[in-house]
Amino acid sequence: MSTQVESPSAGTSRPSWLSGPAGRTIGLVVALVLVAVVGVITGGERFASLDNVMTILRLASVTGVLAIGMTFVITAGGIDLSVGSLTGLASVWASTLATQTMAEDVHWTVMVLTALAVGTAAGVVNGLIIAYGKVVSFIATLAMMIAARGLAEMISGRQTQVVSVDGFLDFFRADVIGVPVLVWIFAVVAVAGWFLFNRTTFGRRTVAVGGNLEASRLAGIKVQRHLLYVYALSGLTAGIAGVMMLGRTTAGTSTNGLYYELEVIAAVVVGGTLLIGGRGTIVGTVIGVLIFAMLTNVFTINNLSISAQNVAKGAIIVVAVLLQQRFARRSAST
Repeated sequence: MSTQVESPSAGTSRPSWLSGPAGRTIGLVVALVLVAVVGVITGGERFASLDNVMTILRLASVTGVLAIGMTFVITAGGIDLSVGSLTGLASVWASTLATQTMAEDVHWTVMVLTALAVGTAAGVVNGLIIAYGKVVSFIATLAMMIAARGLAEMISGRQTQVVSVDGFLDFFRADVIGVPVLVWIFAVVAVAGWFLFNRTTFGRRTVAVGGNLEASRLAGIKVQRHLLYVYALSGLTAGIAGVMMLGRTTAGTSTNGLYYELEVIAAVVVGGTLLIGGRGTIVGTVIGVLIFAMLTNVFTINNLSISAQNVAKGAIIVVAVLLQQRFARRSAST
């Protein structure tokens, strides 16, 4: 009679999908639902109203667009601390008197194109310094963060530049099927980011570069050029966010996007993108952004201080990083 030796872990092993992408996404959805439940319990109808749902989505839209670009950067093994400052710079440059005058003479999209050009150009500078100058991304983008904020202050003279172009204001104040234009822009950027990340060679190369830069180079990937493209993409999303800030606040100021880079990075990490690179998820990033936006809304409804909000968000970030390290060790052991 033959006997079978059972593996010690056989009785306790979980289906592989629970620790894979699907499992992580389910965990994020559960976290989002729990935050919503807390909001309903503490805020009642005020939280659950359709107007408040739109407020949450509108709040998430700008940081959400920035987070899509940041997902590519972090997946590629880098970091971009300049996105908040580039958002402010793009909004200031697009709302100068000269730009608004040209927009009135030609078309309001001149302001949009200006912001996109400014963000993309700054992203290209970041990419050149990091990819070809061999400067660590943390240092390069920290320098850009400081320089971009200073340039925005110089251009605006530390003054608020009010948008007076009617076509621009009408477009960003509009609703489509009852949903604000800002939310639609976030949705379009998220879908485009998901497609680029999951269904194109660019996305696969981004994961490869972040996973093993030298192996990617040996496999024929032009690593330097790809990193340049990744940071240009991050700059482009910062330009889009700058336009959205103008649409939401109707004013360009050097303080637009202040400290946004911290919340954006936090949302991307909570969403499941590895800080060390090599793994990213657009769906997770979107859910992460919604979690932070909903948390902020719950705190605001319950009149909790900004300090309490920051403590809670900091705790969430620490827990997310600890979980990432645990999953990384488990993956390495298997």
